[in-house]
Amino acid sequence: MDLLTKMINSDATMASELTHALEKVEDLLHETSNVDDLMVAGAVTHLTRAGGKRLRPALCLLTARLGPNSLSPEVYDAAVLVELTHIATLYHDDVMDEAPLRRGVPSAHYLYGNSSAILAGDVLFARASSIAAKLGPEAVRLHAETFERLCLGQLQETIGPSAEEDPIAHYINVLAGKTGSLIASSGRYGVMFSGGSRELADDIAQYGEKVGVAFQIADDVIDLVSDPEVTGKTPGTDLLEGVPTMPTLLLRKHRAEGTLDQAGEEILDFLETKNLNEGDNLAQVVGMLRAHSVVEETRALAHQWIDEAVDHLANVPEGEVKQALELFARAMVDRYA
Repeated sequence: MDLLTKMINSDATMASELTHALEKVEDLLHETSNVDDLMVAGAVTHLTRAGGKRLRPALCLLTARLGPNSLSPEVYDAAVLVELTHIATLYHDDVMDEAPLRRGVPSAHYLYGNSSAILAGDVLFARASSIAAKLGPEAVRLHAETFERLCLGQLQETIGPSAEEDPIAHYINVLAGKTGSLIASSGRYGVMFSGGSRELADDIAQYGEKVGVAFQIADDVIDLVSDPEVTGKTPGTDLLEGVPTMPTLLLRKHRAEGTLDQAGEEILDFLETKNLNEGDNLAQVVGMLRAHSVVEETRALAHQWIDEAVDHLANVPEGEVKQALELFARAMVDRYA
């Protein structure tokens, strides 16, 4: 909510209305994720109770102001739908990544075990599907398509690119599936269920997908340069887990093209020959990356994707909503956590 307020602080009325709407979504989110069985309730509601940025419902509520019925019950249902889906994916992601923390608290699989965490995520997917059914056949279809893209993105990341595939193009495709698809749907649903036009919903979906890609590219920078007291993560966590990130992919691209400088060669050699779990190796390579121009190159790429996202707002009427959408996009890359 703080982020939302900052984005629209030029319009106090809008900020107040959207903050109130997000509070209602929060209540509905807890209500929808609750289960009667006390033995399993802790696992199912664990990440909902942990909080979060709530970017997806915020975008849904914001784009709903482009239609004539911005506070319809269907808009609230859609906002809950996208956040429930997002939270469910986090359960599965944390199991796959063996992540010890999520949103500043121990991960569900750490507290309840892998099987329970996976099943808790499945329960939330089921609850989200029930909301989609309530919203109608088109919502069911769109939700299924989004869910498929989420899963395919994760699967593509797990399997990796083929020998003849460009690793950066593959990575962008992964980001579009894993993150862009649900942010795209969040924006689309806001327009759809407030009675906005299909054409505008399509434009907003294109905007949302590019925002999602930029968000993840920015995360690659944050993983290296941010303060762990702010993020709750050790800098270089992705490197430690062997997860591909844009800075290292760009370094390898420059090496393949014969344009990599000596400092970049030293970084790649370090990553290829050193055990990052030993001594201060992780801190050392993070320091090397922080000092290299590839970090600024990655940040510039994130801004490029945001510029392309904003281009899709050309048909959005001028006013506070369009301005807020532009600020929302910029905020996704100009952040510290």
